[in-house]
Amino acid sequence: MEAANLEYVGFWPRVWATLIDTFIALVITMPLLMMVYGRNYYSMTGILQGPADFVISYLLPAALTIAFWSSLGATPGKMAIGAKILDASTGEAPSLGQYTGRYIGYFLSIIPLGLGMFWVGFDRKKRGWHDMFAGTVVVRSKDRGPGAVRFENELL
Repeated sequence: MEAANLEYVGFWPRVWATLIDTFIALVITMPLLMMVYGRNYYSMTGILQGPADFVISYLLPAALTIAFWSSLGATPGKMAIGAKILDASTGEAPSLGQYTGRYIGYFLSIIPLGLGMFWVGFDRKKRGWHDMFAGTVVVRSKDRGPGAVRFENELL
């Protein structure tokens, strides 16, 4: 991958990627939750309805996200915007530990009213706190014309 042809991905493209990923996660988790808890699941009170709720709502999305990052370097949303996650110091694929830390960092970024996520709009390398915590950056090719994104052979 040639660093001169890459740019850091800013706030709004990453918002679009997150919306795509959230929609996909809902399409997967909502039917599973309704199969386990029935149609009244969304009218129930409480944060968790049981162990299956925790597994489906929290562990499954975490596992799928980290699996996409580990295998393809991006979630479907990031792929849709032509973005990829890289180790900030080497420019290579991050380690599984970095990916896991990055996912945990999402929660730390959200806690103070989402400030860690909004940080992407202010940092010169467009990093959120989760990126800083994990030592990652999100990049994409400056040339995003048709056919510019080919993840299978590592060309952005």
